[in-house]
Amino acid sequence: MHSYWTKAMALVAGAGITLLPASPAFAQGSSSTATPIKHLVVIFQENVSFDHYFGTYPNATNPPGEPAFQARPNTPGVNGLSPALLTNNPNLNPANLAGATNPFRLDRSQAVTRDQGHGYKAEQQAFDNGLMDLFPLFVGKAGPPPVGGGIASTTGLNLGYFDGNTVTAMWNYAQQFAMNDNSYSTVFGPSTPGLLNLVAGQTNGAFNIAPGVFTFGVVDGGSGSWSVISDPDPVGDVCSNNSITVSMSGKNIGNMLNDAGVSWGSFMGGFDLAATNPNGTAGCSRSSTGLSGSTKDYIPHHAFFQYHASTANPTHARPASVAEIGNAGPANHNYDINDFFAAVSAGNFPAVSFLKAPAFQDGHAGYSNPLDEQTFVVNVVNFLQTRPDWSSTAVIILYDDSDGWYDHQMGPLVNQSHGAQDALSGAGLCGSSADTTALPGVDPNNAHALGRCGYGPRQPFLVVSPWARRNFVDHSITEQSSVMRFIEDNWLGGQRLGQGSFDALAGPIDGMFNFSQNNNHQDNPLILDPSTGKPVSQN
Repeated sequence: MHSYWTKAMALVAGAGITLLPASPAFAQGSSSTATPIKHLVVIFQENVSFDHYFGTYPNATNPPGEPAFQARPNTPGVNGLSPALLTNNPNLNPANLAGATNPFRLDRSQAVTRDQGHGYKAEQQAFDNGLMDLFPLFVGKAGPPPVGGGIASTTGLNLGYFDGNTVTAMWNYAQQFAMNDNSYSTVFGPSTPGLLNLVAGQTNGAFNIAPGVFTFGVVDGGSGSWSVISDPDPVGDVCSNNSITVSMSGKNIGNMLNDAGVSWGSFMGGFDLAATNPNGTAGCSRSSTGLSGSTKDYIPHHAFFQYHASTANPTHARPASVAEIGNAGPANHNYDINDFFAAVSAGNFPAVSFLKAPAFQDGHAGYSNPLDEQTFVVNVVNFLQTRPDWSSTAVIILYDDSDGWYDHQMGPLVNQSHGAQDALSGAGLCGSSADTTALPGVDPNNAHALGRCGYGPRQPFLVVSPWARRNFVDHSITEQSSVMRFIEDNWLGGQRLGQGSFDALAGPIDGMFNFSQNNNHQDNPLILDPSTGKPVSQN
């Protein structure tokens, strides 16, 4: 055990994380909660469908020279790629032209791939009224990368999937903790709708809309409103492209936590503009280089709370001290990812933390990849498992959108829309024209806010915690705003945001926990190698 812990601590130190002596958490972090969870850490990654990472779970190919994955006995199955879907897939549809294909395994050597299409309308067209058979035609982008040619050099690339020899850490977390195989984007579309639904459950209510946004970023939401369907930058952020910016009206979960006096923070790679990276880059141009090349660390349209003026830090002002982090102050709850490690190491662990990796580690195909993503996620989870607060901590790993990667499962259509950018059920329709399901906009006079059709594509959702069920697959329906519902239920007495938020419909994640007993005691953590994704005890 001693050598195990020595190696584990060495891995944490090797990640550049300084472990300071433990001290009591702030009172807000230890405030009254409905469950034993006093600290929630949300790792919000980029652009992965469920089948893309877990389609063949728990069966890995295990070729020589790659990290092996062997499933535990009695590992539960998932709603993944069945033999029929692997050998006679609907995307063999000749309408997909040269991209017509069955799903195929992407090797670890092919971790670097091209970004796929993932627009609000294009994803609906790929779903083809639930037939799920036009992915190459509408959202496929041909490689290279990856290396290797063949079908990967056609629009059929988005039928490629990884297994436990590449996304090894994710599979190990699923083995040791809990995973949901029925979790969806709240609506169709790319990153910004995903993050807005994570923190507000609402993409309607856009205003201060720069002229360039009208060509791609918003649609008529009805009753004089606008709904965000793409990736405009937040108004006022000093790193934004000012020709494509919007603001959002209404409230978000940060406002609710403030009202209740609960500590929280948004922690983003590259947010500290005063810092200089080892490569000499600084300011809004701070950058890092990974397997996919060099990219800026901070992406404004991934910024959780910058769209709402009440929770924004447009100048990226620094906190006055480590003690401020999670609390009111100049930074207004918006910090650099490095501030998260500094605060937790100092014993100032916010009750709720939203984490966004430096872009090269966020998993977004094109500028990131599963291996660099693994390094970030593993370093965070390893670090947290060494802290005295681990016994009351839960980490949620989920994604902002699917990137257009194939997934065979369509979720329930809980909110319909009929506008120019809707196409799931036909031209101008996502659902029926009868509008049998509807959520209002931020303005209650807008009884059915358009441009919010969902649920959208299915994505991975994992819970890593001493209180998570072990080797468990939850099949209940959840989505991005289910995270907000958990926060509301755990810290806010079940209060809901209102204003047309999806939190009113979101399924709970409680089934992924067992609060009757601590399932994975702090003395027996799952410390993984960030390079291989395997437990350090197996290296």
